[in-house]
Amino acid sequence: MNAGVVVICAIAFLAASTSCKPANKSAGPHKIKVLATLFPLYDMAKNIGGDKADVSLLLPPGVEAHSFEPKPGDMVKINQADIFIYTGKYMEPWAEKIIQSVTNKNLLIVDAGKGIKMIPAVFHDADEPAGSPDPHIWLDFDNAKIMAGNIARAFQTKDSANNDYYEHKVGDYSNKLAELDSTYKTTLASCKGKEIIYGGHYAFGYLANRYGLKYLAAQGISPDAEPTANDLIKLVKQIRKDKIKYVFYEELTSPKIAETIAGETNAKMLLLNAAHNLGRDELNKGISYFDILRRDLDNLKTGLECR
Repeated sequence: MNAGVVVICAIAFLAASTSCKPANKSAGPHKIKVLATLFPLYDMAKNIGGDKADVSLLLPPGVEAHSFEPKPGDMVKINQADIFIYTGKYMEPWAEKIIQSVTNKNLLIVDAGKGIKMIPAVFHDADEPAGSPDPHIWLDFDNAKIMAGNIARAFQTKDSANNDYYEHKVGDYSNKLAELDSTYKTTLASCKGKEIIYGGHYAFGYLANRYGLKYLAAQGISPDAEPTANDLIKLVKQIRKDKIKYVFYEELTSPKIAETIAGETNAKMLLLNAAHNLGRDELNKGISYFDILRRDLDNLKTGLECR
């Protein structure tokens, strides 16, 4: 029996031994207990569930989403929830294995990406098939609307007496997405530059595709995939050729790759946050998905020299 199987078995055993415990005493009898894997899902569920839900984020603060590995205690949390929300099998490949061991028969499992047409990642890791789907679906605002709708329907399934409440909440959230989308379109249409050079893993394919931008990343889908010397040389040549002034770096990981590219080209650096997760301070401050994407637009406006 290999180590992975041992871990899964241990998780299943621990979950089974605790599944009979009350799901949510602290939140009160009328609140739905929700567990979301990534920050965008957490933000959507909090906004849609409002005061009728107790929403938690499975990812610990500051942990990079692609490197996350669930522990036995996480399986306990999943079993004690009423609703478990994940993005899809490409973003959280561990989730579909874990939910097969769920012992809480009343748990509603939500694949938030259901119904979304995925696009391929242009830059793929050596150990990934060419054309692997880009899992960062929430960075297209139409996709985010679909995700919010899937989450709202889960609330309505669990709490049909408040169907209109959730319908109103998801409508408000979708309107905010539409407003932000309109601001992105107007702003990015006025940019002198159209190339995003990203010194991180491939995360912004949906955003670039939606707004007619060119997107080049130093790494593949996983931040653990180290770029080759040729990858970096190509990016440096592209920056020099097109006289690009800014290189973007990602959140929650070392910016050393972006720093290397910037050092070779005298480019400046700007953060472009894909919103997988937040640090503890930002979570405590109540930073939202919309806050992150507005900050990204401000940095894109600078980096692409938009009017």
